[in-house]
Parts: sequence; C-alpha cells; structure tokens
Amino acid sequence: MQTPKTHKAVVYDKPGEISTRIVELVTPAPGSGQILIKMTHSGVCHSDLSLMTSTWSWLPEPVKSGQVGGHEGVGVVVQLGPSCEASGVKVGDRVGIKWIAAACGNCMPCLAGADGICVNAEISGYTWPGTFQEYALAPAHYVTPIPDGLASDIAAPLLCGGVTVYSALQKSRAQAGDWVVIAGAGGGLGHLAVQLGGRGMGFKIIGLDMGSKESFVNECGAEGFVDISKYPTADGKSVADQILEITHGAGAAAAVICSASNAAYAEALSYLRFNGTLVCVGVPGEANPIANAYPHLIVGKQLAIVGSNVGNRRAAIETLAMAKRVATTPFRLEKAQNINSVFEEMKGGKLQGRVVLDLQSWT
Repeated sequence: MQTPKTHKAVVYDKPGEISTRIVELVTPAPGSGQILIKMTHSGVCHSDLSLMTSTWSWLPEPVKSGQVGGHEGVGVVVQLGPSCEASGVKVGDRVGIKWIAAACGNCMPCLAGADGICVNAEISGYTWPGTFQEYALAPAHYVTPIPDGLASDIAAPLLCGGVTVYSALQKSRAQAGDWVVIAGAGGGLGHLAVQLGGRGMGFKIIGLDMGSKESFVNECGAEGFVDISKYPTADGKSVADQILEITHGAGAAAAVICSASNAAYAEALSYLRFNGTLVCVGVPGEANPIANAYPHLIVGKQLAIVGSNVGNRRAAIETLAMAKRVATTPFRLEKAQNINSVFEEMKGGKLQGRVVLDLQSWT
C-alpha cells in the first residue's frame, strides 16, 4: 500500500492549557520490529486531558510542546519493518495501540506479566508519538489484535479505559453475585467498569456519580445508584449509609474508584464488608494520602487496598473478547478538529461515555 510522504496529526501546542493544533508530519518508515499503522479511530481519554494540562504534578516532567497526543488507537497495518515475522502481524490486519506503546519484556514487572508498569516503557502521547494522527509506528509484538465482529470505533476506547477497569475488577477479589461499587460510574472509565463488571463478570453494581448521570449509569447495567451530590444530608446521612442500605447492611465486596476524587477514596473503606477490597484506579492531581485509612479499620475487617495500573497484553485481548459479547460502549464520533471542544466538555464533567475521533476524515 502506498503511503504519503506527510500526514496530519493533532499535537499539544501549549502544555498546561487546553490547546491543540493540526500539523503535517513526515510519515515515518518502520524500523526493525516495527509496523506502520494507518489509524482510523482513536478514543479521547481523561488521561490525555491530564497530560495536556499538566494536571498530574507527580509526573517526572510535563508533556512537551509538539507532542502527538492519544493512546487508544485502532488502525490497519500498512507496512512491516524488518524482523516482524515472529509477531504474526500481517499487512491488512486491524490492530490497536495502548497507553503502553512499548514494553521491554525484560524488567521484573514485565517478567511477572505486569508490563503495564514496565520500568522501561514508552507511553503513547507522552514519551512516544500518540494515536491522534493518520499514521503511527508501533512495535509489532506489542499491538493488540482487534477481533472480527468488533467495530474499530467501539474497540478504540477499550484499549485503555476498558482494559484498565477489566484489570482492576480482576484485582477486586469479588465473586459473581457480590455487590461492587464503581465510583465515577458515569465517566469514561466508570461506565465501562459498570458494563464489564455487571454484564461480563456477574457482579451487582452500585454506581456513584452526580444525579444527572443516573439514567445513563443504569442503562449501562447498574443495579443501584447513589447521587453523591445529595450527601451528606441535613440529618447526617452519608454515601456510605446509602450503600449499606442498598446492600441490606452487609456492605460491598469491593469498591473500584474510577474518579480522581480524594473524597471517593476517603469514604470507600467505611462501606466495604469484611475481606473487602478498595481498588485504586483514578489518580487525583495532587499526591495526597487516603484519608480514613486507619489500621484498626483495615485490620478489623481484613480489608485490602490495591493499586491497579493498565492491564497487560493478555488483559487487553480478554477485554476485547468480553466486550464483543457483553458491552455496548456508548460513544460519540467526532472529527479531529473538534478535539479542543471535547476536552472542554471533559474538563467540565459534561461527557457521558466516550468520544472517539474519526481519523479518516480531517475536513
């Protein structure tokens, strides 16, 4: 397939602000072990917003001006570099690019199957050119095959949001039939957790979010909903009290915090049952400790607090397979030139579900 000498891309032009521009870049040739992908779709993730606006103060350095953003990309392989034979990837295959653009495979996390925290990783849209472009390079061994029957626009947001919550739900210690709380249930991560956890894993889901998102969260499969804007009430009733009421006093087996809210973390331990698990996913901008994480409470109920980064290659494949069976991911298609307004919506908390960029049309 003939590739153009240049292609269009969305770059962050003023890091620290919501500001992007479309530029023309030289289309690269794949090196050893690399493939060139003609991108067709890319999800827009809250992590993209956090990187662009320098919200994550704990990062080693802010994103650089001119960085191509995005990390949830799907496209078609158009060219193979040398030494790609062992990967099994062929020209014409649909593949996905994830948050981890490349993992070394040799560090201790990689050897333990935790390539999501590879110490030598390249990060799409941060240290590696991301997926908001017409053509992208990727390591042949690390792309995710897109299964037949799963549309590319549906698959795109699953490559970060989906695999992230799938991995988190796996770490929750919950069993089918258990109550599991999803904080930020109407957001980009949370609504996927509701679908995969409820329809895919058999959990009874309680969604926490603002009341305006109740109908949406219930449509995704939640069996209970708590409008966090109503608490605490005048008589002192809390979110935890409402969750205990829904679970008939037993408490939830797990809480997966998909929002970047310190308050959501602080309250979670109080509504977990014995042997409950608090799974940390959403990352607040400031690195503050979890309030109310008292040893006597953790010991008394044998609670666990676990962190969950993005999943590994196997988790990505399993996520797409599950989504093909059970998830009907709500999303909205947008053109690349509308991305600034998408980020403004995201910052204002107005988005329900996901936005996916159509990278086949730039006019």
